[in-house]
Amino acid sequence: MSKEVILTAGGYDKLLEELEHLTNARRREVAARIKSAIEFGDISENSEYDDAKNEQAFIEGRITQVKDVLAKASLIDEKKITTKVVSVGSRVKLLDVEENEEFEYMMVGSVEADPENHRISNESPVGQAILGRKAGEAIQVEVPSGTIEYRIIEISK
Repeated sequence: MSKEVILTAGGYDKLLEELEHLTNARRREVAARIKSAIEFGDISENSEYDDAKNEQAFIEGRITQVKDVLAKASLIDEKKITTKVVSVGSRVKLLDVEENEEFEYMMVGSVEADPENHRISNESPVGQAILGRKAGEAIQVEVPSGTIEYRIIEISK
């Protein structure tokens, strides 16, 4: 049985756009490169041909991957997101107790996770620790460098 993939509506739309771009624009571009490389003659020692074929394989692999994610997608119902407890789709403001530093994250599924852009996965150590918790609660998270204590300051949509 395949694993369900949790996506926001925006994440789902972004994957649909990527799939459309890959299947239409990128496939045509690579096919043109392959055709051009073949016109040079002997393909056994043709680096342009090899590069184009490798790129074609990558694109086809990514198309398969995106289709698989979309087929398994379960969209977050934004109407069901509550501010009472942390859930996928919530925005969460955390306080690193030791450093006295605040962070704000959006809790998303693993496919959309992007910590540099403040989007953490429900499967990450921090995501798992805060899932289902309420504002005001303190949590401890085991990370490679040790234990970090956070306090949930605020939960919003």
